[in-house]
Amino acid sequence: MGAARAWSPEQVRALGVTTDVVTAGSVLGIGRTTAYRLVRDNQFPVPVRRVGARYLVAVAHLLHAVGIDS
Repeated sequence: MGAARAWSPEQVRALGVTTDVVTAGSVLGIGRTTAYRLVRDNQFPVPVRRVGARYLVAVAHLLHAVGIDS
């Protein structure tokens, strides 16, 4: 695997209103496997909502978690 991606505030805002848990994990510096484990264990650093078979994270929560004003 390569180096972790660094997200700019503009890139995070450009995700829209919600994003998937893998992308949210990337923003937070968490890999895919760990992100899903944290969701399963109800320990993901921001609130996660299950919609059908998908897990979604509000981008506003990500912005707050990484210290970017929304």
